[in-house]
Amino acid sequence: MGWSSAIHNANVAVAKSFVGRYFRLEGSGHPKERPNTFFFTEIRAGMATFFAMAYIISVNSSIVAESGGTCVCPADSMADLCATNEEYLLCLQEIKRDAVTATAAISALASFCMGLFANMPIGLAPGMGLNAYFAYTVVGYHGSGLVPYEVALTAVFVEGWVFVGLTLLGIRQWLARIIPASLKLATAVGIGLYLTLIGLGYSAGIGVITGATDTPMELSGCLDALRDPDTGLCASADKMRSPTMWVGIFCGGFFTVMLMMYRVKGAIIAGILLVSIISWPRTTPVTYFPHTTVGDDAFDFFKQVVTFHPIQRTLNVLKFDISGYSGQFGLAFISFLYVDILDATGTLYAMARFGGFLDPKTQDFERSSVAYCVDAIGISIGAVLGVPPVTAYIESGAGIAEGGRTGLTSMTTGFCFFIAVFFAPIFASIPPWATGCTLIIVGCQMAAEARFINWKYLGDAIPAFIAIAMMPFSYSIAYGLIGGIISYIIINTLVYIIEKASGGRIVPPNKDDKETWSYKLEGGFFPPWAQRLARGNKQFWKDEEEGHAKGDGGVISPTESVDRATVGTATEAAVAKEEEVKEKVAA
Repeated sequence: MGWSSAIHNANVAVAKSFVGRYFRLEGSGHPKERPNTFFFTEIRAGMATFFAMAYIISVNSSIVAESGGTCVCPADSMADLCATNEEYLLCLQEIKRDAVTATAAISALASFCMGLFANMPIGLAPGMGLNAYFAYTVVGYHGSGLVPYEVALTAVFVEGWVFVGLTLLGIRQWLARIIPASLKLATAVGIGLYLTLIGLGYSAGIGVITGATDTPMELSGCLDALRDPDTGLCASADKMRSPTMWVGIFCGGFFTVMLMMYRVKGAIIAGILLVSIISWPRTTPVTYFPHTTVGDDAFDFFKQVVTFHPIQRTLNVLKFDISGYSGQFGLAFISFLYVDILDATGTLYAMARFGGFLDPKTQDFERSSVAYCVDAIGISIGAVLGVPPVTAYIESGAGIAEGGRTGLTSMTTGFCFFIAVFFAPIFASIPPWATGCTLIIVGCQMAAEARFINWKYLGDAIPAFIAIAMMPFSYSIAYGLIGGIISYIIINTLVYIIEKASGGRIVPPNKDDKETWSYKLEGGFFPPWAQRLARGNKQFWKDEEEGHAKGDGGVISPTESVDRATVGTATEAAVAKEEEVKEKVAA
């Protein structure tokens, strides 16, 4: 018996078992079994998703550490925000190590539960963009932002449980679909530019640009020893001479892009590892372990290679006494809530469409309430561990493209993240210039959604552009969202008032180009479980077995396309994300 025959027999045996029926593998006999789903295919798909997502362990830990965490900057070092304080920098090393463990742990738990309870092939982890907003705006670089680290985590914790309530009532789905499509897309584009700015920066990127005095920012890239001690700027003759910057650009940037162009799986991880390996020897000018107290401490931890680093400084540090921060707390809470609704819900819809799970009539998918609850509870648990909001990852498309169609895929992804917990010394020793180009590449991919914005009608285009521009230029996702929403309301309300006051005679010449917007939802406002309960179904928490054919409330073929006009503008962002995934991961 050959290897292929053994795999086939194993797939058949698993399909006929309880596991096969629970996950609805092909051949399980379940009324809603998912076609072309096999045990070993799901395992392979789960590993593909992990390798596409694994960069988040190093990137997120670096970004979280930039916030300062629970470290306290002495008063005599506040002038430069402890950028050179040795004791503070040693503390940041511990924060980064804690964040490595916490990121891998919450990604493992959330992804595993998504597969086990929702039977969806979607990986979850702390969200890119959300973590940057958390670290650089809410908490601020080295704690210079709106609220302390502990209060920001409390906002994330509360947001997660509010999400659970919104999900059970169906409000989360309604909110995500009621926001104008162009603003949804603009949010993704603006966050992409925001990440790009961070990736180009000095503290968490390759160091090409920096803040300036005569202009908002300027070209950088000089050696640390050549920076002006007062302003931190580079002299004109010293710019673009940093060896770490060039290693990041060529080995972490161009090398990664070339791999991605030829659809090499794990390209981002390969680029990060190449730069890291180059930066680990201590005798080179690009070393991440200089012969200093901080460098020696980092190198001693790196030499352990495999170990379990317990979370010490960021575990359960929530602070519910927000007196003195109520306004800032409210802003952070609303911003997290809104961005999460767009990001996580839009990604879940996109992945459901890409995998063929979305009902083309109701625009919902099986166990959607369970999937949203897993995501929401993961947010709160992640806050207890000390990391920014958890969200669904569009990199899950890599696993779906490999054939993953059930929860076994995300359970495999979760198991891989669990193994990564024990490689904390490796992930904690990845330098910022290794991940800077990753942020730029991710920003580029997110900015691609700008092509779906309705640029033909200014009532849609101007608010979208304001949101896009405000996010990087104000260095705040929240201000960008506020600017986009308020401008949309003002412009379109004025048009409506003028039209009504003139009896319909004065309207924009191209008003027909405006996106259709409605608060009404196909399939009803309330979630499926509530509708089943209203019909008297005593097992309302279970999906109904009937109606699993296409067009009758069941799944559609992964290769079947749904015309954009039949989908409606309420799910335009999800359609855009699906098309992006197809372009990125379809081999």
